[in-house]
Amino acid sequence: MTKSHKAGSNGFNAAADEQQWPGIDSRYRLIVVAALRNKQLLHGAHPRIDADPLRRRNVSIALEEVKRGLVPFTITEQEQKKSGT
Repeated sequence: MTKSHKAGSNGFNAAADEQQWPGIDSRYRLIVVAALRNKQLLHGAHPRIDADPLRRRNVSIALEEVKRGLVPFTITEQEQKKSGT
């Protein structure tokens, strides 16, 4: 494994602690939550952060909202069984 590949694969894990991404326990959950929020924004939902829509894309807005803990979500019992937690 090259150094650049190692650094890239550990990038999210090093930054994915509970203080930085509240409630996000894996990169996959981050992708799903941000994608669902992005879809809401595309369909006309108002951003929960101050963001200029002409300068920031909905994906960036959604990720920032998730990072700040402004996107509520629940983990269903079925998802918990799949992940083994």
